[in-house]
Amino acid sequence: MSTLTALDDRDRGLRAPAPAPVPVRRLTVLYDAGCSLCTFVRNWLVRQRQLVPLDPVPAGSGEARRRFPELDHAATLREIAVVGDAGQVYTGAAAWVVCLWSLAGYRPMSHRFGSPSGAPLAKAAVLAAAKYRDAATRTPVPSVWQPPPAAPAPPWGLRADGPNGGWVYDPARGWTAIPPTAAPAAGPDACAGGCAVPD
Repeated sequence: MSTLTALDDRDRGLRAPAPAPVPVRRLTVLYDAGCSLCTFVRNWLVRQRQLVPLDPVPAGSGEARRRFPELDHAATLREIAVVGDAGQVYTGAAAWVVCLWSLAGYRPMSHRFGSPSGAPLAKAAVLAAAKYRDAATRTPVPSVWQPPPAAPAPPWGLRADGPNGGWVYDPARGWTAIPPTAAPAAGPDACAGGCAVPD
């Protein structure tokens, strides 16, 4: 074959064959150990039957830095990252898809999420998880449920059923006075709900 023919082949879009893909035999999942959602997903992943073994490692930990010194560890705390045994790095939606791909019961789903039509669903799932994580880190969630605090006494020593029109307690706004004209009627000419009975 002449050099001219080889140039013609390039012009028609023909290329040298791409190198064979490197098989993935093991995956390391870098997860945020301080995030309850991430820890829940990590625990769920390890309980599943795995076609490709998953090694969960806390992101930014000494173990993660030892295994992957060249990785941006601050970024792995912001977004899930999965590292293959041959150095492949998956982040965001691709990381979720490769985690599903590694599980026996979810490999078909991973193929759907990895397709052009399924990619928006994978991205939406990642964005929903990120939104949850953001909300969870801004609002501390108590580990044990506690009843709301008791209503404080009304201001200035007035009672809620007092002669000055009454007071209403709202936990979000505190005590609010009800003007005497707006106070529910009471007495023999009132119904059980407090409204006056018409003549």
